[in-house]
Amino acid sequence: MDTLLQDRIAIVTGGAQGLGEAICHRLAREGAHVVVADLNLEGAERVAADIMAQTDRRAIAVQVDVTDEAQVVTMVDRAVAEFGRLDILVSNAGILIAEAVDEFPAEKWRAVIEVNLVGYFLCAKHAARVMKAQRSGVIIQINSKSGKKGSYKNSAYAASKFGGIGLTQSIALELAEYGVRVNAVCPGNLLDSPLWTQGPNSLFKQYARKWGISEEEVRQKYIDQVPMKRGCTYDDVCNVVVFLASDQADYMTGQAINVTGGQEMG
Repeated sequence: MDTLLQDRIAIVTGGAQGLGEAICHRLAREGAHVVVADLNLEGAERVAADIMAQTDRRAIAVQVDVTDEAQVVTMVDRAVAEFGRLDILVSNAGILIAEAVDEFPAEKWRAVIEVNLVGYFLCAKHAARVMKAQRSGVIIQINSKSGKKGSYKNSAYAASKFGGIGLTQSIALELAEYGVRVNAVCPGNLLDSPLWTQGPNSLFKQYARKWGISEEEVRQKYIDQVPMKRGCTYDDVCNVVVFLASDQADYMTGQAINVTGGQEMG
C-alpha cells in the first residue's frame, strides 16, 4: 500500500535533533526520501544513517547555515542533483533567545531574526526556484504559538514568528498559480524537546532561575496554561506536517495551523 508521501523528495532544515529529527523520520516512514540539513553535519549524518537503517528510504545529510544564501543554494541544488526534484521543504531550523526588551543585546535580537525569518526566506526562495519550474511542491514553516500572540520577555522570537506567518501568506499568494502550496504549523510548548530540557541554558533552567522556582514547577506552570493539560509532542506536530505535505491538503495554502491543545485558537 502506498503511503501518503510515497517517493516524494523532502528537505528538512534543523533536522539533526529534536523536532527536526522527528520530522525527518516521520516523512521517511510516510514514503519520502529525505535530505537532513543542519549546521551540525555529524548529527545530520547520524539521522540520515538511522533513516536508511530503519526504512527502505534514501536519506542524505547536508551541512547548512540557513542564514548563508550560498549554503542554502548548495543545499537545494544537492537535493535536486541527488533525487531529480524537490517536493517538500520543511523550514524547521530556528533559535530562541529570551531577554527583557530593555536588556536585550541588539546583536542577539538580530541573530534570532536572521535564523528564524531570514533563514526561512532564503530556504523558501530557493525551494520556490525549483518548485515553480516543476509547477508543484509544498513549503512548510515550523512556526510557533508565539507567531499568533506576543510572548513575555521573548520579543525577538515572537517578532520572527509573526513575520514568518506574513511571509508564509505572501509566498503562498505568489506561488499558488504554479501549483505550489505554502503553510505554517504553530506548535505549543514542546516540553520534552532539547530546547526545554538539555544543557545549562535549557528553557526550564532559564525560567527556574528567573522566577526562583524549581524546574518541575516551571513545567507544571506551562501545562496549566493548556486547556488539554499536556505539552505538545513531536507526533502532534508531525501529524499536521504530513497532512499539509500530502495531497489530502491539496486545497490549503497560506494557513498557519495551531497545534496547541487549545492554548491558542484562531
